[in-house]
Amino acid sequence: MRKVRRPRALAAGLAALLTATLAPAAGLAPAAAQAANPSQPDSAAATTSVPVQLVSITDFHGYLRPPSPADGGTIAGPDGTTQVVGGAAYLATHLKDIRAGHQNSIFFADGDNFSGWPFEVDAHADEPTIEVLNALGVEFSSVGNHELDVSKSFLVDHMTKGKCFGTIGVDSCFTDSTGHRFHGANFEFQSANIVDAKGRTIVAPYTIRWVRDHGRAYPIGFIGMTVPDTPVGSTSYQPDLKALDPVESANRAAAELTKLGVKAIVLNMHDGGTDASATYDNCINPSGPAIDLARKVTPQIDAIVTGHWHAAFNCSIPDPDGNPRPVVEAANHGRLINEINLQLDGRTGEVLREQTTSTNHAVTRVVTPDPKIQQIVDYWAAAGDRKYAEPVATVTGDFTRTANAQGESTLADLAADVHLWTARQNGSADLGLIAAKPAVGSTALRGDLLVANSNKLGDADGRVMLGESWDAYGYGNPVLTVSLTGAQLDAVLEQQWQTQTNGTVKFAPLALSGNVTYAFDASRPVGDRIDPADVEIDSTALDPAKTYRVAALAYTVIGADGYSAFKAYTDPVRNNTDHETFAAYLKAHKTVTPAPLNRVTQKG
Repeated sequence: MRKVRRPRALAAGLAALLTATLAPAAGLAPAAAQAANPSQPDSAAATTSVPVQLVSITDFHGYLRPPSPADGGTIAGPDGTTQVVGGAAYLATHLKDIRAGHQNSIFFADGDNFSGWPFEVDAHADEPTIEVLNALGVEFSSVGNHELDVSKSFLVDHMTKGKCFGTIGVDSCFTDSTGHRFHGANFEFQSANIVDAKGRTIVAPYTIRWVRDHGRAYPIGFIGMTVPDTPVGSTSYQPDLKALDPVESANRAAAELTKLGVKAIVLNMHDGGTDASATYDNCINPSGPAIDLARKVTPQIDAIVTGHWHAAFNCSIPDPDGNPRPVVEAANHGRLINEINLQLDGRTGEVLREQTTSTNHAVTRVVTPDPKIQQIVDYWAAAGDRKYAEPVATVTGDFTRTANAQGESTLADLAADVHLWTARQNGSADLGLIAAKPAVGSTALRGDLLVANSNKLGDADGRVMLGESWDAYGYGNPVLTVSLTGAQLDAVLEQQWQTQTNGTVKFAPLALSGNVTYAFDASRPVGDRIDPADVEIDSTALDPAKTYRVAALAYTVIGADGYSAFKAYTDPVRNNTDHETFAAYLKAHKTVTPAPLNRVTQKG
């Protein structure tokens, strides 16, 4: 067995790490230190293996309440039959059962814990999710892309440290189910590959946890990793951040841990893959970024826990030296729990790979929900109902998604106006637009705003409640302001008509803000239906050579809605996210009236 000789500088580094992580209990001799002097091992530990249980969840996304079938509330069981799954209180019960009897059990998350879609979570700055995860006993988490949906500061300062922003109790730092103000997570986040403009990791790259047996303590290193497209992803768009290569970052962190005397290493990676199995605890023809990485990353890593893809698989994939190691993913929304059982060599602290086992467990609802967690869930559900009913504006007419022959609708036009408005709160902008019916993917226009009373608690004729605005528009995407030349903007507008493989032409209309008008000629060839002279911004014809500042959702800007010409953008500025900016617009304007559908005309 290879000896580890730790120089003084590394010993000092390990001591510093121990103050920031879980140091071994008093009176225990660290295995890392004993491994450097193996001539004096604990005799009992030297002849036994040390069992360690790793328990994890991924992509929880704030689903405190049991998800509906549409949100993943079912999963195919081992025999293919459908199992009803999910819900934080049920998750808590299953966790207790799975962890019972294990002296050395470590519970962690693989990222995308918050920035979820349930209204009661989003409306309370994702704080309800943290209260639940704290109560569940999460010890640490990798940074997922959605952890950066708001900003680096939101993750590092608010969610981790409990720093308030805006008005306390209105914008952040709400009172939790215990009557106390939000104080942040009781756990920390890791990412070895997301760095700031100066190349510094935004959080610690890894953490060390200690387990004990026969009077000795053994370190286990956990490396955090984030999906590399996070800085330019549609929801997490953070142009001030950069992602480093995941393989190089993992190898570098593993090498540092090894120098510190850590022999057992786990990669907690928020990127994943998929397989061809229809069930959740199997592995058939796996593929995807995490699978590719598993075949390349250093053999110093003994297990790889993945996420992001909302997939369910339980694989064993050989490392570059040919030794199998578990590569797992436990779905999303609290539907599954992954359990990896390691055996550490009692003398060296290294993982005995051949004894490693892994299982994905379904979070079924046939158990009794944990009453403590259920109380937290019920508290925030009630708070969400109150928040939903808060009035934000009055409408004098219906805003609907029903489009006229030119593709215009009152709701889409309103959303384009909102984009321009929010961009101008944060700088200059010339126009706003939104994909009313995207060429591919789904639209952010999800419901109508009607004058008639919905008969929901707190509603009245003409009243728009906060929850109604949230339901009508948005899917957690930031509004960006970017630069396009007039020629590039004209190319984007031309892509509203796209020839399909069967020869038909698909119309994917864009809505533009009220200071823009244009005309098109559907009788002309695709790609040449709009004369730039017929496009006017603030009553001035479009100048192909001029640079315009355009406000649109990030999903549209990066080309994910199917308007590839948009990808020529430069100088991006991130504004607020869609749900929040829509509600802010309504509150600022108080009364809104549908505009005439006359921004787009058809020639001929």
